[in-house]
Amino acid sequence: MSVSHYPAVSFDQTVRRHTLSVIVDNEPGVLSRIAGLFSGRGYNIESLTVSETEAEKHISRITIVTSGSEKIIDQIKNHLDRLVPVHRVVDLTLQGESIERELALLKVVGKGDHRMEALRLATAFGARTIDATVTSFVFELTGATDDIERFIKVLGPCGLAEVSRTGIAAMARGSEVM
Repeated sequence: MSVSHYPAVSFDQTVRRHTLSVIVDNEPGVLSRIAGLFSGRGYNIESLTVSETEAEKHISRITIVTSGSEKIIDQIKNHLDRLVPVHRVVDLTLQGESIERELALLKVVGKGDHRMEALRLATAFGARTIDATVTSFVFELTGATDDIERFIKVLGPCGLAEVSRTGIAAMARGSEVM
């Protein structure tokens, strides 16, 4: 009995979070096609931001945060690269440390001590008060996702009533550009 040996393909099966930056034509249906690519293959999008970045050329930048093994992330990048309106796909996670920021609006409803504690916490986290009434505040906080998560957690007991988040905007450090 002979045993055939095939070359082993080594893909790391560890699931890691990746931030992908995708440059696309700004045209109807592009975002739907990209979201369909993810949902059709059972991949999750943890964060998604899109905005036109070059108005004259009608170019948009999509930032997608997803998780998967090395093999899954490679599949996602290859599928994205094949879509017609996609100009470039960059895995910012593989480029080293990137700058990632997110904006959150947080509404706190309450009176008395809860109100004062919410103001104290907002100051400690560097959040701006963008709306204030007799019974509520709306705070704005821009920062790393972990900072936003911590702020949400500590505001909970103070009457946190509503949260709206933008998703992650990201860019590689240094002089290299997309």
